Amino acid sequence: MSASKPNPRSAARLAAAQALYQREMEGGELAPLLHEFHAHRLGALIEDDQYAEADPDFFDDVVAGAVARADDIDAAITAKLAKGWSLARLDKPMKAILRAGAYELIARPDVPRATVISEYVEVAKAFYDKRESGFVNGLLDAIAKDVRG
Repeated sequence: MSASKPNPRSAARLAAAQALYQREMEGGELAPLLHEFHAHRLGALIEDDQYAEADPDFFDDVVAGAVARADDIDAAITAKLAKGWSLARLDKPMKAILRAGAYELIARPDVPRATVISEYVEVAKAFYDKRESGFVNGLLDAIAKDVRG
């Protein structure tokens, strides 16, 4: 497999961060959001860009799980923010990335912690510069130490 074509779980993680961002921006119910991504985004051709085939079950688990466990996830993120920072101070794409990554660390022990962290650092690189991807790395690593020992 070439480096330019992400594996299905990597594509699912990127799509999950996008879905969580969209849900925060627009609100709404989870089922129509998941349906929209399945029907129109996962593996779709949009404005001449071919979206990578994503693992739909993994995508659903990350999005639905992050929504269902939002209070625990937000508490875990907030506990690791620097003094004077709050979750509300983070921009919405960053919150979506951190929430998806924290969900996997908390609820998916079948996925190695190093994999979770490196995958969400890569998701962050799709939206941000090196500083922000380093922030994702540090924060998810701190959460992993708490939830995985």
